[in-house]
Amino acid sequence: MGHDDIDALLNLPINERGERLAQTQENQWFERKSIRVDQKSFAKAIIGMANAEGGTVVVGLSEKRVEGTDSTPSQTNRLRQVPMTMVAPPLRAHFREVPVMNDDGTQDHLLVAQVPPSRHAHRRSDGTAFLRMGDSTVKLDGPMWEELVYDREAETYEAQPAGITMADLSGKAIDRLRAEIGAHGDDSHVLRSRSLLTQDGKPTIAALLLFGTAPEQLLPQALVRVLRYREDETGTGARQTMEADGDRRLEGTIPDVIARAAELIDQWAPKRRALKNEGTFGPTDIIPRDAWLEAVVNAVVHRSYSMAGDHIRVSIFPHRIEVSSPGRFPGMSDPSRPLEIARYARNPRIARVCADLGITQELGEGIRRMVDDMRRAGLADPHYRQTSTSVIVRLDATSAISSDIIEKLPHGSLEVVTLLRSTGPLGTGEIVSGVNASRPTVLRWLKTLRDEGLVERRGQSPRDPRATWYVPGT
Repeated sequence: MGHDDIDALLNLPINERGERLAQTQENQWFERKSIRVDQKSFAKAIIGMANAEGGTVVVGLSEKRVEGTDSTPSQTNRLRQVPMTMVAPPLRAHFREVPVMNDDGTQDHLLVAQVPPSRHAHRRSDGTAFLRMGDSTVKLDGPMWEELVYDREAETYEAQPAGITMADLSGKAIDRLRAEIGAHGDDSHVLRSRSLLTQDGKPTIAALLLFGTAPEQLLPQALVRVLRYREDETGTGARQTMEADGDRRLEGTIPDVIARAAELIDQWAPKRRALKNEGTFGPTDIIPRDAWLEAVVNAVVHRSYSMAGDHIRVSIFPHRIEVSSPGRFPGMSDPSRPLEIARYARNPRIARVCADLGITQELGEGIRRMVDDMRRAGLADPHYRQTSTSVIVRLDATSAISSDIIEKLPHGSLEVVTLLRSTGPLGTGEIVSGVNASRPTVLRWLKTLRDEGLVERRGQSPRDPRATWYVPGT
């Protein structure tokens, strides 16, 4: 189903919607339940969504079958009571019954529970807590629950009224969301489907940041500043190394700022000469584009917008990129072990809309994707550090090869490894062109690299002219 809104399926003709809902893949915001589901399991499902980014639970579907709920009205009533009787603190869930045709060919109903992201941390009446992660709902252990409580109770800024009216939002931008999620109704209905209006119908801070015509007028801190330096140190005073035109401030809605930041960083990011996808040599990113883009998107989507005195900074150096974002990691998270940080959206409403618009992915594995991208490029893992008010991620164009091996290698030979990681297998002549070195030099480099196990040769014989070189494991 991707990021499509479940509303689009619920509004299909009655003879189609049940089957389509039964066949649709579950994801971060959609889960099916049989009419036989017990109250504890149903509580688990709605708690997981309330503690994450909200979503929809549809009851009356089982193993790709449309059961319906009309045969057991008492069960439907029991499930409607769960948010109040089995959840602490009680949570808001909006129930409705949607007509469908069941598998017996008769008209029936599904029970649809729409769960908005909550300002509070919830757990079941037996003390267990859950969090929706991708297409699964996981149980939270003690430290994870403490982190959720600490941050959820502290961070409700995006859900506050922005002090604007619907006239201050861009209808064109809302139309884009409407098209992406297949929603029906007016602009207010679209925004309500993503919990972007207060209970009395006023646009929230999240709505302003996503769709405002001029969000920077009320939230001047909501900008991305991109800085470019000609050396690997910033310098101070007269020795500052910033480029003459190396300080840009990008303002606007979140989708617009991300798009403009990506375009600018594409131009300024450190490059090297390598074989491109179209088969010609030219400038390519030293630091994988997907890695730095993930860092920028994470910063914009998950930053603390309540911190009025700070903004996001992207600092570009010849051999690294740093992204600084206001707001710390949740609770007691250890920034030195980023892969162990649990999924947590400081701004769940913003995060969900960005997923709807294709800006982010639903599984919440941004940090892991950055690590994988850097490792595939043969570079060191992203390095995180935390100040009293911000998180900074550093992406270095530093080889992940041990320093002991690097000391044995001829100067410049690692460019061959970098080239092969980015292009796949190449012949000797292609490597010569790619690293811009003489053939004898490249042959000497290749022998040393093969002796150290960093590259291997694939060919029919020692003199095979069609033989290629590659990096093991790629």
